[in-house]
Amino acid sequence: MKNAIFRPSRGPIKHFFLVFSCLGLGFLTACANIIPPCTAKTSPPSSEFRNTKWELVRWNLPPNAKGEVRARQIPQGDNGNPIQIIFDANGERLSGSTGCNRFTARITEDARGFTLDQITSTKMACSPQRMELENDFLYELNDYRSIVRNGDQLLMIGADREVLSFMQKSNASK
Repeated sequence: MKNAIFRPSRGPIKHFFLVFSCLGLGFLTACANIIPPCTAKTSPPSSEFRNTKWELVRWNLPPNAKGEVRARQIPQGDNGNPIQIIFDANGERLSGSTGCNRFTARITEDARGFTLDQITSTKMACSPQRMELENDFLYELNDYRSIVRNGDQLLMIGADREVLSFMQKSNASK
């Protein structure tokens, strides 16, 4: 009698790897619009942003328990005003609009890049939904951990893994 070799069924194993591969591919596809290309500059100096204007075009929330990336709705402001940030010509201040109120912040720089502090804003009343969005936006500006620039795209990545994606607009002041 020949020696019998135990070979487990490959069906469940193949099924597991197929499901695992599809989940991995789905996760990468969902994140593709927030993962910067290899040529993007991480933590560029603030001097690269002098006299530039950026508009928020996408806000990705942190991945949920299933690893899915969700986008937050971005209204265009009570009067059609988008959320914008503007770097001044001296590289010392950031200002902009939350779509309802105006804000300003000081730019400080060190070897790791620049940070924003002393963020202040006007206090006009807006709809409750807009005020919530404004508060969350100003919190993210204060708490971002890294910034990535890829040409006319700017990503601000928060400690909580939220990603604010901006597109460059025409120069702030010319």
